[in-house]
Amino acid sequence: MAEAAGGPRPEAEAAALRERLRGVRHTVLVLSGKGGVGKSTFSALLASGLAADEAKQVALLDIDICGPSIPKMMGLEGEQVHQSGSGWSPVYVEENLGVMSVGFLLSSPDDAVIWRGPKKNGLIKQFLRDVDWGEVDYLIVDTPPGTSDEHLSIVQYLGAAHIDGAVIVTTPQEVSLQDVRKEINFCHKVKLPIIGVVENMSGFVCPKCKNESQIFPPTTGGAEKMCQNLNVSLLGKVPLDPQIGRSCDKGQSFFSEAPESPATLSYRSIIQRIQEFCDQHQFQEEKII
Repeated sequence: MAEAAGGPRPEAEAAALRERLRGVRHTVLVLSGKGGVGKSTFSALLASGLAADEAKQVALLDIDICGPSIPKMMGLEGEQVHQSGSGWSPVYVEENLGVMSVGFLLSSPDDAVIWRGPKKNGLIKQFLRDVDWGEVDYLIVDTPPGTSDEHLSIVQYLGAAHIDGAVIVTTPQEVSLQDVRKEINFCHKVKLPIIGVVENMSGFVCPKCKNESQIFPPTTGGAEKMCQNLNVSLLGKVPLDPQIGRSCDKGQSFFSEAPESPATLSYRSIIQRIQEFCDQHQFQEEKII
């Protein structure tokens, strides 16, 4: 019936997605309850940090369709997607780090994407089905803030293949945490494993006097207290560093620009914990098989 009406059956679509994504070993979604907490920055730095191991192939998929900032952060603004016989080719930052974003499909970075849900969902499915990801160790998916169409779609489509889990990004103040609680609730409802929470913009260490200031005071205990209450892992806290913003604006690697920054050290610890979770998740799945 569905095929007669002009669309493939759900089973056929799921099989096509499974086939396209069978070379992806680990998939991590990056979520946030609220915009402006540094989710895309985290996604970009997570992908860059994983790709620092040249033996690993990393892919970064930007499904923040109305606000695609990944091309700028990765130094890829103005690049275009090319089509080959095997599908769309990702745009590569390095030989082992490929990126796909709606930003590559716009004629100008200032163009507004004014789409209703079905069109957004169609593009997400196309990114997963038609992009030639190849053999990938980590697929990082940068999502828009909230719990909307895009989140339901990506969980549904990737459910046909494999998702290791979600990393949820917040800032310390209660106005952010209240939306993160909704995000955690969303993950439980759609049976999406939670790798853990990252508290971003967690204090500021003055580079001159070395004193730490709380720019966003954790008035209700911050992410640490919330994670304890909800029995969710706190992956780490990333302090504010103005160099992060400068590096993202220039499309340069923050890790290369500030290798000794407290934020860099925090990121490296968080990335290691995410890798350990993914390895353990894979081990458990192999035991079940």
